[in-house]
Amino acid sequence: MAHCNLDLPGSSGSPTSASQVAGTTDVLSGCAIIVRGQPRGGPPPERQINLSNIRAGNLARRAAATQPDAKDTPDEPWAFPAREFLRKKLIGKEVCFTIENKTPQGREYGMIYLGKDTNGENIAESLVAEGLATRREGMRANNPEQNRLSECEEQAKAAKKGMWSEGNGSHTIRDLKYTIENPRHFVDSHHQKPVNAIIEHVRDGSVVRALLLPDYYLVTVMLSGIKCPTFRREADGSETPEPFAAEAKFFTESRLLQRDVQIILESCHNQNILGTILHPNGNITELLLKEGFARCVDWSIAVYTRGAEKLRAAERFAKERRLRIWRDYVAPTANLDQKDKQFVAKVMQVLNADAIVVKLNSGDYKTIHLSSIRPPRLEGENTQDKNKKLRPLYDIPYMFEAREFLRKKLIGKKVNVTVDYIRPASPATETVPAFSERTCATVTIGGINIAEALVSKGLATVIRYRQDDDQRSSHYDELLAAEARAIKNGKGLHSKKEVPIHRVADISGDTQKAKQFLPFLQRAGRSEAVVEYVFSGSRLKLYLPKETCLITFLLAGIECPRGARNLPGLVQEGEPFSEEATLFTKELVLQREVEVEVESMDKAGNFIGWLHIDGANLSVLLVEHALSKVHFTAERSSYYKSLLSAEEAAKQKKEKVWAHYEEQPVEEVMPVLEEKERSASYKPVFVTEITDDLHFYVQDVETGTQLEKLMENMRNDIASHPPVEGSYAPRRGEFCIAKFVDGEWYRARVEKVESPAKIHVFYIDYGNREVLPSTRLGTLSPAFSTRVLPAQATEYAFAFIQVPQDDDARTDAVDSVVRDIQNTQCLLNVEHLSAGCPHVTLQFADSKGDVGLGLVKEGLVMVEVRKEKQFQKVITEYLNAQESAKSARLNLWRYGDFRADDADEFGYSR
Repeated sequence: MAHCNLDLPGSSGSPTSASQVAGTTDVLSGCAIIVRGQPRGGPPPERQINLSNIRAGNLARRAAATQPDAKDTPDEPWAFPAREFLRKKLIGKEVCFTIENKTPQGREYGMIYLGKDTNGENIAESLVAEGLATRREGMRANNPEQNRLSECEEQAKAAKKGMWSEGNGSHTIRDLKYTIENPRHFVDSHHQKPVNAIIEHVRDGSVVRALLLPDYYLVTVMLSGIKCPTFRREADGSETPEPFAAEAKFFTESRLLQRDVQIILESCHNQNILGTILHPNGNITELLLKEGFARCVDWSIAVYTRGAEKLRAAERFAKERRLRIWRDYVAPTANLDQKDKQFVAKVMQVLNADAIVVKLNSGDYKTIHLSSIRPPRLEGENTQDKNKKLRPLYDIPYMFEAREFLRKKLIGKKVNVTVDYIRPASPATETVPAFSERTCATVTIGGINIAEALVSKGLATVIRYRQDDDQRSSHYDELLAAEARAIKNGKGLHSKKEVPIHRVADISGDTQKAKQFLPFLQRAGRSEAVVEYVFSGSRLKLYLPKETCLITFLLAGIECPRGARNLPGLVQEGEPFSEEATLFTKELVLQREVEVEVESMDKAGNFIGWLHIDGANLSVLLVEHALSKVHFTAERSSYYKSLLSAEEAAKQKKEKVWAHYEEQPVEEVMPVLEEKERSASYKPVFVTEITDDLHFYVQDVETGTQLEKLMENMRNDIASHPPVEGSYAPRRGEFCIAKFVDGEWYRARVEKVESPAKIHVFYIDYGNREVLPSTRLGTLSPAFSTRVLPAQATEYAFAFIQVPQDDDARTDAVDSVVRDIQNTQCLLNVEHLSAGCPHVTLQFADSKGDVGLGLVKEGLVMVEVRKEKQFQKVITEYLNAQESAKSARLNLWRYGDFRADDADEFGYSR
């Protein structure tokens, strides 16, 4: 029993016969009971009263575990009926007691009366009258109380009651069973039907010893789904209560100890039974939670037969009121406004298989992670080919199925979002990458919890938490139950079947594959596709399910504003309304099922054609919303009229790309085109590198001193803080520092990571490339980044010339250029722009001679004829030089004009 420093009146000092009133909590035997006072700010003090002048049989006692040779002691005859007689008469009742004698050891003997005074029923006399106790041997009847006991005993003998009946009373001895051979079978055999029981002992608020009737199994019962604060056993054998452990124990004791109850046996844990105790006055499990004496536990809540949601609701009630163990509780969403806790939003994108991007009513976008679930992931370290780039959507088993389930269910639909918790940002560790702050929520559509549906199909698993971690789904138990069903039915990730494999070919940017694929797509007419990514208003990445491939797709017939681009050495700003066009296309088609008509492809292997969403042509929609203009190539298309009428309507509204549109007067519809002059504005540059395809890199002479100063400062910084060998982990596209063969450090960019010993780098200020081990690389300090000084090497190509395709001829031309201009100052003029890099003419700084023209004169290259009028003068000069080289049979022309018949054979093209 729980003891307390507070005393009942008269509980210390000399014996007294003054009567006192208390409540009965425990009947230890037929002649010993525990009484308790009124609680005052905590569990009240207790007192054991032994009945004077009588003796009842001893109850069974189990042998101590520390004494292997000791044996269990059985009940004495009529001991248990005596205990039961007192239990049923006294438990929970108010009694009056007097103390007649107190031994030196502190045992107290006295009389107990039912009620508030000594006029009530004398319990000792009742026991003797029923034949359940005898007067103590050698006791003389020399006072009224003893005379009365003697009379009661004589009457019991005459009536042959209890122990005075015929026989030896062996039928009153219980066959107590302290252990169960097969607890699981024992629990299952009761089929969750209530079992009658008496609670014999309360260990703590949620663990009791119960006597199961009628077979007398003495078992430990742990309340399913909850845990109360416990008493921690110290090394010296003493017990230290956790906060509220004593109060929780008293709460359970005062309601259940030695009461008749029914127990639903729900599961087992080692030799302990998990169950729910039913009492006419209520369910103790839910009461403990509601009063803040217990918390829900995940490992056993699923077996609670009355529904886990009832327990969670009771716990929530206590949390909201900060009762007892929850006195310092702060809700995970306590800092959120109500409008941020629950809202309706439209799903715009599914991220892998556990997060979505939604559009709020305010127009803002928000990423929502599904609470308490984990998407499919690669198991083990050797499952992925290290030379192959991981594509999570296709390479992780069941990731694609999970994403598709969410995409088909949610994209473009309105969902209800209930925020469960905000997971704070976490820095990267050796094993775990960094995570930004995450909003985790329960997302429902049409009353269906999306996370639960995903888990039940075996397309996600449930995260397990520490017991005190409150940052979890508000429907966590349903998720656990869904996972248990998925495991039982072998669904998805839990299936024993072979894992589905998605062999998806990515042919975006692969010119060779795209060429082979083009006729097939052209013949197919309209093909089904899913938009996987939107690069800009008119450039998308598509997944073609029938062909199981990914392609880059450009919208035909329109000129969409170009977005911002990061070019070497500079950031090219986007054109006006490029972001609006991208957003428009994203909202309309991202992750939607569309139809595409492929018409052609460009040089980079991108397909060009028309895209239809819900019957509408996306090119026409972009023009209609003044986010694109009609391109002249649309004239050949059957959609030209639709595009023109859409553009005309957009022009009239004078919005977005047509905001500054001025309608031309009729007479000026055919203006006289002025002939454009060739612009010749040469600037001094320093040539640093010539490539094998006759492109070259230059530095601007004007910014040369800035580079020298930056390099000097950077090298001083490196000298004082040298990088630790092997500490830098290179990633493709990252800027870094690299040690060149001259032993000096330069700024560089990682282009490819083959292995730690083979890192391909590009020196961003000089234009040369090198393959280095990672030990010769280091982190580029922000003080020397491209934001401080942009990359100084800019790539150019010669204008007006064709580079030979034959390897030997091309090498001759490159060698000549390297001899003439590498590491020298020249003058550069941009002639025209091209997809790869600007095309220019170069002049020697001293003689002002044209380098490209010199190559033509030497017969090392051919002329590229251009039709623009502004170039005709210079083209004529180049063609004359080519004729001279041809006449002199120089280099390319040593065998005459080979182009007419032999171009293909010799690898040249006219």
